[in-house]
Amino acid sequence: MNDLHDAHTWRPAHGPVTCIGETMAALVPDPVAPLDGADLLRVRIAGAESNVAMYLADHGVPARWVSALGDDPFGRRIRDEVAASGVDISGVRTDPHRPTGLLVKNPGPGGTRVHYYRRGSAASALDPSLLDDEAVRTAGLIHLSGITPALSPDCLALVTALLRPTPGTRPRPISFDVNHRPALWSDGTAAAVLHGFANRADITFVGLDEAQTLWGSGLAEAADVRSLLPGPRILVVKDGGRAATAFESARVHTVPAPKVEVVEPVGAGDAFAAGFPAGLLRGEDTVRALRLGHLTAGAALRVTGDHGPLPDRGRIAELLDASTELWA
Repeated sequence: MNDLHDAHTWRPAHGPVTCIGETMAALVPDPVAPLDGADLLRVRIAGAESNVAMYLADHGVPARWVSALGDDPFGRRIRDEVAASGVDISGVRTDPHRPTGLLVKNPGPGGTRVHYYRRGSAASALDPSLLDDEAVRTAGLIHLSGITPALSPDCLALVTALLRPTPGTRPRPISFDVNHRPALWSDGTAAAVLHGFANRADITFVGLDEAQTLWGSGLAEAADVRSLLPGPRILVVKDGGRAATAFESARVHTVPAPKVEVVEPVGAGDAFAAGFPAGLLRGEDTVRALRLGHLTAGAALRVTGDHGPLPDRGRIAELLDASTELWA
């Protein structure tokens, strides 16, 4: 069945996608090595929601990033880099009293640990007054992640205001990536808070392993997660590098992930959360939107940073139309 001709299929409204959340400066040892022996640190930027906005822009979808930055060199660097990717940053505030958040990566034999210096950052002061911002009021779709409500009580209030319990009372449809960061939830409220938000969004993204960590190891497969989260119009459950499954109404679509040589997994989830709605907004059916999510995630997996280059649009079209062997 072609979803585009199904009267019961919901799709987000065409219009700019507004992504709301914190982006930090990131210091990374160069060359990659444990931090305590590094002589040089490379400055990069890191932010789930700005990653989504940049990948949307790469796909030709009008995208806005809304946040707050300090009046400092890191803030200016972030602003310039996100804007250079084609994202509208007119909704980014400059806070003269709070700094831009910072993270430092510490690569090691067992993986990379990340040290965060974001308490009291400019973005942690975002609050429900943001709902009056033009970039929010005029969005076709608003994208949020589970990182934002963990940053401060004000940020929690902002996400609560956007994800009102009754969908018809929201300013715009909401896309929500659970994006669980255990270190941010020291008070033990993550499971309940993120479940509430994930179940109220119009489009929700969650990893199967992430759902198991939050809500119980008994969630053995994607269908179990759907039983726990019946609310979203579209629920996408990602099973690592194996497959992604989309549930919408009574339909279920599973698309295996193509093989990718992984350089670093950071940023792949953000890339998928951009590629899938980009497909929907381009008029693709759900299966092809899942394919586009995988292809976009592959761009992130192939680089050491969060944002990798996409294939050109002609090549993407070929890959979306490829035989089932690529997607088996």
